[in-house]
Amino acid sequence: MKRWVAGARLSSLRTTFTVSFAAVAAVVTVLVGFLSYDAAARLVRVDQQTVFEGVVQDLLAQVRQSPLAPADFVTSDTDGGPRDELIRPSGTAVQVLGPDGGVVDRGHPPLPVDADDRAAAAARTAGRLVEHGDVEVGDDDVYRVATVALGGGRGAVQVAQEFSDTEDLLRELQQRTVLLVAAVVVAAGLFGWWLARRITSRLVRLAGAAEVVARTGRLGIQVPVAGHDEVARLGRSFDRMLGRLAQSEEDQRRLVQDAGHELRTPLTSLRTNISMLRRIDELPPAVREELVADLAQESRELTDLVNELVDLAAGQSDAEPVRRVDVADIAEDVAVAARRRTGRDVEVTVRGAGDFGGAGGSVVDGRPGALQRALSNLVDNAAKFDRGGSGAIEIVVTGGADSGAGGGVGGGVGTGAGSGAGPGAGSGTGVVRIEVRDRGPGIAEEDLGRVFDRFYRAPDARSLPGSGLGLSIVREVATAHGGEPFARRREGGGSVIGFTVGDLDG
Repeated sequence: MKRWVAGARLSSLRTTFTVSFAAVAAVVTVLVGFLSYDAAARLVRVDQQTVFEGVVQDLLAQVRQSPLAPADFVTSDTDGGPRDELIRPSGTAVQVLGPDGGVVDRGHPPLPVDADDRAAAAARTAGRLVEHGDVEVGDDDVYRVATVALGGGRGAVQVAQEFSDTEDLLRELQQRTVLLVAAVVVAAGLFGWWLARRITSRLVRLAGAAEVVARTGRLGIQVPVAGHDEVARLGRSFDRMLGRLAQSEEDQRRLVQDAGHELRTPLTSLRTNISMLRRIDELPPAVREELVADLAQESRELTDLVNELVDLAAGQSDAEPVRRVDVADIAEDVAVAARRRTGRDVEVTVRGAGDFGGAGGSVVDGRPGALQRALSNLVDNAAKFDRGGSGAIEIVVTGGADSGAGGGVGGGVGTGAGSGAGPGAGSGTGVVRIEVRDRGPGIAEEDLGRVFDRFYRAPDARSLPGSGLGLSIVREVATAHGGEPFARRREGGGSVIGFTVGDLDG
């Protein structure tokens, strides 16, 4: 278990960020340090070599221009001699050899003399050159040594340049570079840890919130949101997601509670009537017929209630794909089905956007099944409350800019096409307004604000069949399609109930 926890910590985003930041900084710093040191060392060595070669070339020029003797290079108290010209540019060590190769004027430090150097001292030709690359002098000091013959067997002059000091300097520079690289790597690791902690702290809090939700199932927790970067956007999106889930859970809970409450009445009535079936032989024929009729009516009501519950749940699931639909065509289909089912005359009027005649202005992105179900509920509702009416039930589809007129949800009483209380049902091009008009008893003013609530039935309608879910389904469909429902009293009697539809993004 401890090993798993350690592995989880090592694989955390904060640790990964810190290690990655330190690794990148280390690679970059080592690369830059190595290149910088290599370039600096190369330049220093080349510069020292160039200076020494310049001294040797000056000495060759001196001995070739005029005959010089060893005495000309011997140390003297006067300035301006050939020796001083060799020493001044670079602090070069000078040692003078006699004709036999012996040391006439010892250098500081003394330079070694080998057979090649003695041969150069006895050479007849001025300017003969003998070079030695790495010569140890004294206490492990390393020099470059060049011996130049004076010519005529008069001797030779040795010049030397110490480069062990340069190597010591470069070695110290290398050590400091390594220390600097190590310091930068450590600093980068600390900075990466601080930065990773600063960046991931909000992610850790979000992860903690998600773990609480997964462990407890509570969706109403507080999600920490701060800043304006991608992490903040993630936090806000997570918070909105939890809000939507909490709302969905609340809707489901309320639907189950309301459905359970509404199902008790028909189920109780069914149980009562079924219990009477045991004594059906004792009942008079008229009572038997009434009992059977009640059972049939109650079973139909229960079936209708279950179907509407299923429709309401299906409307919330958004399982139906979104496609381009013409609301005017849906209205025509609903009208045909309603005429056949109810025997009532149902008229469809399409207007707006230059009386587009069912095309263009009434086309939206939506779910055709849901829209048809909502419109069918409105027509069935009108037919139910206007049973004895002789006039036609009117379906009015208004598209384009004209659809912005009208009342809001559950608004007050209006008298015209543009009246009604509450927020506008729609505005602007791309919104389609659907109305169903009847000449029934109308809706009481105190009930206008509640007709779209689940299972709500006005006092005057409680004696009629129905569950109170039809208009609730209309509200769900309208809201899912970016619109809203509306209801108002109709001038001259009756009601106008409908909803608006916008473009729905799938």
